[in-house]
Amino acid sequence: MSPRVAIAGVAGRMGGAVLRAVLADESLAVAGGWVMRGDAAEGVDLGNLAGRTDLGVAASSDLAVVLASADAVIDFTLPAGLATLLDGCVERGLPLVTGTTGLESGQQAAVEAASRAIPIVQAANMSIGVTVLLELAARATAALGAGFDAEIVEAHHRHKLDAPSGTALAIGAAVTAARGGNVPTEVGRGPDSGARESGAIGYASIRAGDIVGEHTLLFAGAGERVELTHRATDRGAFAAGALRAAAWLRGRPPGLYGMRDVLGLARAAMDTPPSGQVES
Repeated sequence: MSPRVAIAGVAGRMGGAVLRAVLADESLAVAGGWVMRGDAAEGVDLGNLAGRTDLGVAASSDLAVVLASADAVIDFTLPAGLATLLDGCVERGLPLVTGTTGLESGQQAAVEAASRAIPIVQAANMSIGVTVLLELAARATAALGAGFDAEIVEAHHRHKLDAPSGTALAIGAAVTAARGGNVPTEVGRGPDSGARESGAIGYASIRAGDIVGEHTLLFAGAGERVELTHRATDRGAFAAGALRAAAWLRGRPPGLYGMRDVLGLARAAMDTPPSGQVES
């Protein structure tokens, strides 16, 4: 029998992309889709949500129903629903892939507590390319040294609520870790910003149109500049990474893993999604 994937946040942009990716993969099956009570998608057949014919499985706010036949769970929701989802996964021993960011310290602690009972992959961005970008960011920071200023510029669609993005903060965390920690940050600049603080990491955000996601890490030194850029043109790239993470989790022992683990890269502090931001 094909592994059955339950999708939390199935009616959202990323949840919908994961749903379409699961349906396109003949080796997988959809177990169910979780939405919040009162969501317009509640009761809608998941096939219809994906622009296909009926699957006979409807989006539901009843988590027990959604998880009943699942072998794995992929989560792209909001922090408010994560505790309920964690409890459900732990109760059933289900591996979890979560891309939900914007967690407060207590919510992150709940993820870490759950990971002592089940295997969890947690990442601010499931893209394979972004995971490699984080690796390159750390290596470039170490190689270039303190003589280069670091700026992170990110762009997303006009409906995205948070800024900087969770991915931008993850890139900043990679730079910070490579510089030994305790690096000052500057978010946006205005008439009263003053001169740039030495050693600070700067963040700039663009919100326009239907931009899926773009991130550039710019290192500027005296007489030269280095730029590392990742551009996502389709959310399917994030969904593909989430499916890869779910497949990697099968048979793994309990623990909190990141996309670097999935790709076989060394662990680093940058694996943990930064708090205070919500990806969408």
